[in-house]
Amino acid sequence: MTKMLASVNSLAEAQLILNSTADIIDLKQPKQGALGALSINDVRQIVSQVNNKKPVSATIGDLPMQADLVFNAVLAMSKTGVDFIKIGLFPGGDWQGTLSKLAALSQQGNRLIAVLFADQTPDFQTIELFKKNGFSGVMLDTMKKSSGSLPQLMPYNRLAEFVKKVKQAGMLSGLAGSLKAEDIPKLLQLNADYLGFRGALCEEHNRTAALNKESINKVLTYF
Repeated sequence: MTKMLASVNSLAEAQLILNSTADIIDLKQPKQGALGALSINDVRQIVSQVNNKKPVSATIGDLPMQADLVFNAVLAMSKTGVDFIKIGLFPGGDWQGTLSKLAALSQQGNRLIAVLFADQTPDFQTIELFKKNGFSGVMLDTMKKSSGSLPQLMPYNRLAEFVKKVKQAGMLSGLAGSLKAEDIPKLLQLNADYLGFRGALCEEHNRTAALNKESINKVLTYF
């Protein structure tokens, strides 16, 4: 059954989601980019307050694919106690070297989630590379939020192919990227493990605005 991931940028927003029926609390700072990160101290505080009542994921920021840079960011985030660490696979850089170095952290029990971007024409053959390096899951998101929503940028047959390949590799699959409430019924048919939301939960559907309880409840009616 597909679950709901809700992205929050503060302790107050995390408490709002904690008191809802959403399944996972995702920590990010939308003002800092597609996968902008909260500070390590903020993440640690939120994890402490959530106190294992819901799983918590966190992003490491919009970082270039430089092995040492990404490794150190993931290592620092792993010490906060989050359940999942999301890593954006941005264009260029050393993907192979970065993933190979991260394998040491996945072998230590850290659950790493690779994030591919639909507006960057991702190669789904990389899914096997994530599996080889011990990743726990793969999400498909959008990098440039002004480019449109995930279903606008990638046809449903490609989204279905992505979910199928990730599941065949034995990893968690997730779909996100400016998703709207009206997108949910058709996306649920793809049977991804998670659908991720930020803008649809906010005031005026603005991803950098505050979460709105009415908007949250509207999305939750589908789950």
